[in-house]
Amino acid sequence: MMRQCVTAVVSRNETWTGSAASEPYECGWAGEAIVWLRCLSAKGKLAAARARVQISPDGMRWVDEGTKLKFPAKEGALTHARIAHFGNFLRVVADLPKGASAKILFTLTLKE
Repeated sequence: MMRQCVTAVVSRNETWTGSAASEPYECGWAGEAIVWLRCLSAKGKLAAARARVQISPDGMRWVDEGTKLKFPAKEGALTHARIAHFGNFLRVVADLPKGASAKILFTLTLKE
């Protein structure tokens, strides 16, 4: 049996500041995911910025899944995390320092 694989661009060219979150993505059919977070442009000091994966049963109420990502703090920087056992919805949230912002690209690679 051939495994199903989908790549979904969830957030493209979004500017994140302060406490930011991607749109939720429904992917309960998948058994594993790779979260990709890329910085398209950056302003301010982002070295202290952090990102984390959140899960949800309904796309409205969220809890931290436990995976943390180093925020891609420079233009062109890319970071990723592998996720399993995540239920139905995934998203990425980030906390950026005051005065800093980043235009991001958030992509999910999902496999059955």
